[in-house]
Amino acid sequence: MLLQQIKGGLVVSCQAPESTPLGQPVVLAAMAEAAVRGGAVGIRANLPQNIRAIRELVQVPIIGIYKQVLPDYPVYITPTFEHARAVVEAGADIVAIDATARERPEPLPELIGRIHEQLGVPVMADISTLEEGIAAAEMGADLVATTMSGYTAYTQHRRALGADIALVAQLAQRVSVPVICEGRISSPEDARLALEAGAWAVVVGTAITAIDQVTARFVQRMYQQVSLNDRP
Repeated sequence: MLLQQIKGGLVVSCQAPESTPLGQPVVLAAMAEAAVRGGAVGIRANLPQNIRAIRELVQVPIIGIYKQVLPDYPVYITPTFEHARAVVEAGADIVAIDATARERPEPLPELIGRIHEQLGVPVMADISTLEEGIAAAEMGADLVATTMSGYTAYTQHRRALGADIALVAQLAQRVSVPVICEGRISSPEDARLALEAGAWAVVVGTAITAIDQVTARFVQRMYQQVSLNDRP
C-alpha cells in the first residue's frame, strides 16, 4: 500500500521559488535524488514541471502540490481540481491540498471526492487546527498534515512555537487516518518527537533544502557571536 511506504519515515520537501538558483526543475530533481540516497522515503514537490523532472529520477512516492495564488481566495495549495489533475498527470502519487476553513473556489468535500473518483490518488489535507483536521478526515481525506499551523490568520501565534508537536498529538488521538507532521521542523530531534507524538511520517523542507536560508542563518549567528566577543 502506498501509505505504508512512507510510514515512520522522512519525506523531504524539495521546493524553491522559481526566481532563485534552486528553483529549476533539473536542480530540484537532483535535490530529490540526493534526498532519496540519504534515506528519504518520499518527496513533496510543487508545480508540474518540477514533479515531472523529479519523477524521472526517483521511485519513492511523490506528494504533489500546485501553489497558485487566486484572486479573492486565501487558499493557494492546490486550490482547484484542475491544479490537482495537473500534478497527478506530472507523476504525483498523492495530492496535497489546502484544507483550512477559509474561503475557497471549490467546496472541499467536492474537491476531495473528485480527486478520488477521477484521479484515483490519495488526498493529503494541509490543515492548521485540530478542528480542520477532524473535518478533513470526515470529508474523506486519506491523510492530514499540520502544514498550515502558524500560517493562517487564526494560528499565527503558533508559528513562534516551532514544530507543532502538540497538534500532531491531538490529531493522532482524534482521527483515524495517518497524521503527517510538517512545518518548522528544524532538527532530527524535532522529527523524532513528532513520530513519538503519533505522526505517521515527517515532512522536512527548509532545514534540509533551503541552502540560502541555512547559509544566512549561519552567517548571522557567526557575526552575532563575533560582535559579542568584541565588546569590552
